[in-house]
Amino acid sequence: MKKLTLAALIAGSFAATASAQSNVTIYGIVDAGIVRETGGAAGSVTKVTSGIGSQSRIGFRGTEDLGNGLSAIFTLESGYKLDDGTVDSAGTLFNRQAFVGLSSKTLGTLTLGRQYNPLYNALSKVADPFGAGYAGSAKNLFPAGGVNTRVSNAIVYTTPKWSGFSIEGMYALGEQAGDSEAGRLFSIGFNYAQGPLNASLVYNNRNNDAVATGTTPAANRENGKNTLLAVNYDFKVVKVFAAFERDKGLNSSPIPVANAFGYAVAPRASLEADDALLGVQVPVGSGKIIASWMNKNDKTANNQDARQWAVGYTHDLSKRTSAYVAYAKIDNKNGAGYTVGNNNEVGSGDTGFNLGIRHTF
Repeated sequence: MKKLTLAALIAGSFAATASAQSNVTIYGIVDAGIVRETGGAAGSVTKVTSGIGSQSRIGFRGTEDLGNGLSAIFTLESGYKLDDGTVDSAGTLFNRQAFVGLSSKTLGTLTLGRQYNPLYNALSKVADPFGAGYAGSAKNLFPAGGVNTRVSNAIVYTTPKWSGFSIEGMYALGEQAGDSEAGRLFSIGFNYAQGPLNASLVYNNRNNDAVATGTTPAANRENGKNTLLAVNYDFKVVKVFAAFERDKGLNSSPIPVANAFGYAVAPRASLEADDALLGVQVPVGSGKIIASWMNKNDKTANNQDARQWAVGYTHDLSKRTSAYVAYAKIDNKNGAGYTVGNNNEVGSGDTGFNLGIRHTF
């Protein structure tokens, strides 16, 4: 009887220790609704779409206490389409995030893998009242696609907070044989978050060179550079948002859809542009009204400017479930070709309407 009791105590002790040191969380978002788009070459489009406000996803987040304030951490996150059950990106499993690293309360956090670009973190979390989702997404005019959203082969270091201040730096290897610079990207963000004020200043630099492959010669191209200043302030009765971004160089301001409006001469991606945003969130009962205005000023000879205004409303049905409605309209100038999309899609025309439901777990 004593041996059994001792064995049970030892087993219980190991179980308690493992529970205290390790923790894995399964989390996700389930988001779907009806989207109607008009104004593009495809005509009026009405569809059931996944990931309008936030891309539907399932993820695994883990941490292990290593002692002395140090923890091992990891995240594996996969996107999927709720409307048809397929993966968000064919050929990949954890296409959204996949990283492992160490986190220290005093020294900061270092992670390696596929991760968010600090530029996108500032745009979606600080600048945009729509959170980079719904018809009013800042991604419709601000350059936030591809490596400006997530970056593979990335090393990210984030400092601890000092009186609200922190720094986030990323260096991503291009991993092209024979050239350590080709395809690399680095980004650094200076952040402040304390009380009602949030602010970020981010610089992003993308190398567009390509090494020779087969009969295709190497290409030395201009770097793409983005500098974003994003601010929001919560007055309680209204939360105000503002952002300004300078884009310069190749791929600094790509067009999400090559020629959505079927122009005889396709729109040209700007090599120098200024982007501006003003927005608000107004609490109303169990929900909030969201509105924003954006302007893209193409500073090249093409002068392909665009403006967008958007309005939406989200209603909290519970702590985890919300319903939403949103509408946005883009005014393209001089053959510009920007479209109204949402969090998961780039859109097909110059207007977009959303009606849907979102649940987090």
